[in-house]
Amino acid sequence: MKNPLFKNRTYRRLCSRESLISFHVTVKETDLAISAARDLSHEAIHAILDCRTPLETWIADHPSFATSLAPIPITGPAPALIRTMAEASQKAGVGPMAAVAGALSEAVGRALLPLSSEVIVENGGDTFLAVTGNTTVALHAGDSPFSMKVGLSFKDVQSPFAVCTSSGTLGHSLSFGKSDAVCVVSASGALADAAATSIGNRVKDAGSIDQAMDYGKTIEGVKGLVIVVGSRIGFWGNLELIRL
Repeated sequence: MKNPLFKNRTYRRLCSRESLISFHVTVKETDLAISAARDLSHEAIHAILDCRTPLETWIADHPSFATSLAPIPITGPAPALIRTMAEASQKAGVGPMAAVAGALSEAVGRALLPLSSEVIVENGGDTFLAVTGNTTVALHAGDSPFSMKVGLSFKDVQSPFAVCTSSGTLGHSLSFGKSDAVCVVSASGALADAAATSIGNRVKDAGSIDQAMDYGKTIEGVKGLVIVVGSRIGFWGNLELIRL
């Protein structure tokens, strides 16, 4: 058990908002922590199925979509989620499944918005936030001294956005890098997720933080990013890091 904090997902206590009700929903491999004005578990399950069913059908007919580590162009008709993932992976230069968690978080969150004025959906470190006012997102970075000690502060939020994290030292997601955390902020959940993976693949050690950040700045749709390797941290964009 390399990192029990991540495996047991006890960090989810920080993915909440005092004015909202928090609940968990699981469908097959999809395990979401959701905060909304009321318990929308039933509606969330339907939203997950609305995402998973066309995704599973697409993968059954196009198995390379699930295994490719490079972008796969979509030339014909395809479900909206498939197109969103494909477009995000194209911008980030990774396989389409690198965008799946962020894409699903956003899709479920937007499906619940008509039922709740504020919604937060967290999917294994990939979070979609539709909130207003001020909010803080804690940074989980494994064994780094920054982990759960600093967070990203967002002031006067007006529009939904995503904060997605990739790590080469914890979790089950595929990464070719060695970062403790690469955190990307974007208006798109799929893009934030794919970009975090792509940037994380370029972080081989603390000395490569600057180079990886320079690359991340070039990805269309990335609004901000944080890279953590051990006791080193770098950040770019209109971000405010605060102590928790």
